[in-house]
Amino acid sequence: MAQADSNQGEGAMWTLEALPESLSPSHYVTLPLDNWVEWLVKDLLVPNFRPAFRAIQWPIDQVLHGSDAILQAVPFAVFLVAAVLIAWRVAGRGVAVFTAVSLLFLDLIGIWQQTMTTLAMIVTAVVFCAAVGVPLGIVAARSDRFAAFLRPVLDIMQTIPPFVYLVPIVMLFGVGMVPGIIATIIFALPPIVRLTNLGIRQVQSEMVEAGYAFGSTRRQVLWEIQIPLAMPTIMAGLNQTLMLALSMVVIAALIGAGGLGLTVYTGLGRLDVGAAFLGGIGIVLMAIMLDRITQAMGVPKRRKAPARAFMGVLRRLVPLGQADSDDVSGSDAPANREGMPAHRRNPPTGLQQADGA
Repeated sequence: MAQADSNQGEGAMWTLEALPESLSPSHYVTLPLDNWVEWLVKDLLVPNFRPAFRAIQWPIDQVLHGSDAILQAVPFAVFLVAAVLIAWRVAGRGVAVFTAVSLLFLDLIGIWQQTMTTLAMIVTAVVFCAAVGVPLGIVAARSDRFAAFLRPVLDIMQTIPPFVYLVPIVMLFGVGMVPGIIATIIFALPPIVRLTNLGIRQVQSEMVEAGYAFGSTRRQVLWEIQIPLAMPTIMAGLNQTLMLALSMVVIAALIGAGGLGLTVYTGLGRLDVGAAFLGGIGIVLMAIMLDRITQAMGVPKRRKAPARAFMGVLRRLVPLGQADSDDVSGSDAPANREGMPAHRRNPPTGLQQADGA
């Protein structure tokens, strides 16, 4: 009896253990999704559409190498002065001082060329993200159906790990700087699309209706009302795209991209802590500089007190001179009026003209 009870207990335990497996769909069928994706990339896209992907690669390659050649050819002093003036004009004195100190520090630690290469990569990625993302955002703002179609695509682009699409990018585009830029564009594109759509949709309907009431066309309403009012939000999207592009610098180095990301990746492979730290601090300083400048570009301008700047002092002196000249002319006015004819010293009013008539 005891043996029979033990056999029944074991049978019951086996049944309870097998029950969850029998309830799982994978116990009966498994979808070979990995085989399907491999067939799609290796057997369909690579043999048949690789020339088309190479054609897509050409404009990115031209912009990247052109901007890299220009930045590498500019002398350090010229670039420093230009960057400081831009930062001062756009973001103020504090950001300008930080920009000057950061650029001097990057040159002193010997990573200036890598910094310029990274800047060329970021500029190229952001230019193409803006060229593609802003029109997509405008179309999504005008069409709810297109926005609903675009939303899951942007969700996938923004949440999928970058390492997942590095393999198909290498198979379709090869290795090097340009495939790294393409991976960066895929990862950094969603914010500018989303915020362009959001900014245009947040424009007050009264403003748009007023534009149509005054006879404006749809293009005029878009370019003269909606986009100017949505510009702070669009610039916020551009800032987020820029930051995401900088975060992809090291990952893009895995497939052949250069710059500071390659410095970090090389230091990681050789366990060279110093080299990895140099690349990392260069990326951090560049991110802070670009972030502050682009954030300031999206903020509406305020009239600052110009007393501390030379041009501000000059602008203050000019109105004082004008006021003094006005006072002088005003003091001489009675003397000049004495020599005037009577009809010019005391011009007749409307009632006097009527009585004379």
